[in-house]
Amino acid sequence: MSQEKLDTYFQDWQENEALAEEMIPLLGRLYRKYNVVPSLYGRSLINRSVIRILKNHRYVKKVEGVELSVRDTLPMVKAMTELELGPAHIDIGKLGVAFKRSEQDDIRAFLETELADIVGRHADTGMGGEPKDVVLYGFGRIGRLLARILIEKAGGGNLLRLRAIVVRGGGDDLEKRASLLRRDSVHGPFAGTIRVDHENEAIIANGNYIQIIHADSPQDIDYTAYGIDNALVVDNTGKWRDEEGLSQHLASKGAAKVLLTAPGKGDVKNIVHGINHDDIADDDRVISAASCTTNAIVPILKAVNDEFGIVHGHVETVHAYTNDQNLIDNYHKGDRRGRSAALNMVLTETGAAKAVAKALPELSGKLSGNAIRVPTPDVSMAILNLTLDKATDREALNEYLRDMALHSRMQKQIDYVDSPEVVSSDFVGNRHAGIIDAQATIADDRQVVLYAWYDNEFGYSCQVVRILQHMSNVRFVYLPRETR
Repeated sequence: MSQEKLDTYFQDWQENEALAEEMIPLLGRLYRKYNVVPSLYGRSLINRSVIRILKNHRYVKKVEGVELSVRDTLPMVKAMTELELGPAHIDIGKLGVAFKRSEQDDIRAFLETELADIVGRHADTGMGGEPKDVVLYGFGRIGRLLARILIEKAGGGNLLRLRAIVVRGGGDDLEKRASLLRRDSVHGPFAGTIRVDHENEAIIANGNYIQIIHADSPQDIDYTAYGIDNALVVDNTGKWRDEEGLSQHLASKGAAKVLLTAPGKGDVKNIVHGINHDDIADDDRVISAASCTTNAIVPILKAVNDEFGIVHGHVETVHAYTNDQNLIDNYHKGDRRGRSAALNMVLTETGAAKAVAKALPELSGKLSGNAIRVPTPDVSMAILNLTLDKATDREALNEYLRDMALHSRMQKQIDYVDSPEVVSSDFVGNRHAGIIDAQATIADDRQVVLYAWYDNEFGYSCQVVRILQHMSNVRFVYLPRETR
């Protein structure tokens, strides 16, 4: 290959970098001024680096077979900033591919048609009113990731304001709490700046003033004393899992509703966003976000059941170890969990298979389940061994699941990867509930085996935030609209 040709590749890369740099402030304007959340085939474009934006564009080639570059999307983003758009989630990638396939040449006219529902509606919030106060009760793995996500989403019409974090005990622990938020061994450094207000016992993260409240029980707290009222309390402790125990939060002055980040017991509704979140009634005051595994498998099971029918099946989860296990061999009330999490595969139970029925009643009694805890800190896998009503083959099943991941109403829950080289660490930080590994799919007539990765920390936390948004009447229009 000639040197001139080699230089052309590098010049093209530099030009794309320059265009991506030009795009960043325009994306920020859409988000902060117009409450438009731009993405590219489900990959967020907010607060992303030049390299990440370019990688997201490359992803389109992998999933759609269509080359989409910043040369295609930058004119589209520029046009959007001139249309006085109302609040919405807009997939610029899908619009870009549709525009290329349409063979039209007027981008503005195309967008005015595709985005007709929100063009000229900048003055309409359409998002349920005033911002909602959020309190995190507990600040462990899930609590800190929820804090990161809520801080990241502050502004842009999100209407969820992280106002306080409740932790046990007292003393001068603010620096340590702030440090745990600032640095994470799995998820990396916090994207922004964090300061500590010792005098008022608060953390200021990216300008968000977060009160740290020390308390041993919900009854000890008066949120209104901190200017917090009608708040959503997210219980990350797992200490109480039934309605009676969780209702203790409602005795706290200023608390309105409770969301549990663990499977609920008894009559507590277990919600998997994207599946049964519409079951949340306005007068529901105690809700569960189910478990990470339940969130990972339910959308995939629904997709398969809707198209092929499920007669019965077995769910095996290969799960990263959790803080509940021992670092070294020691007493544990649970079977096998007393053995060192870092040195052993630990066979244990999972309630995820039975919990599926709470979100998908049509699968009640059809699934069994087990779990193996393995020596990795994050990202797990669910293996779904299913007997179907309708026969299929590997190619047809994968193509259907790919379509559901890209073009259905469950696109935020289901992701899809088709690579022979991916491993668990590649999915750290993935925002979907579960990711189909197409290379591993097995299908033989009515017997199929599906392998689904999931970030049991971050992906689950994203699902929790989606439930919070729904409970707060945060409603976005998603464009272009999906038909499935």
